[in-house]
Amino acid sequence: MGLGDKIKNAAEKVGGKGKETAGSATGDESLRAEGKTDQTKGSLKQAGEKVKDAFKKH
Repeated sequence: MGLGDKIKNAAEKVGGKGKETAGSATGDESLRAEGKTDQTKGSLKQAGEKVKDAFKKH
C-alpha cells in the first residue's frame, strides 16, 4: 500500500469519527450515521490494500 493511500484511508477514518462525534453531540443522527459509514469505508479500503500487498510479496 502506498503512503498516499495510507494517509487518505486514515484521514477518511478520522474524518468519519469527527462526523460521528459531532452528530452525537448535536443529536444529528444523519451526520452520526454518515460518520460511521466513512469510518467503515476507510477500514475496508485499508483491508483491501493489505490484501493486495500480501499478494505482491508472494
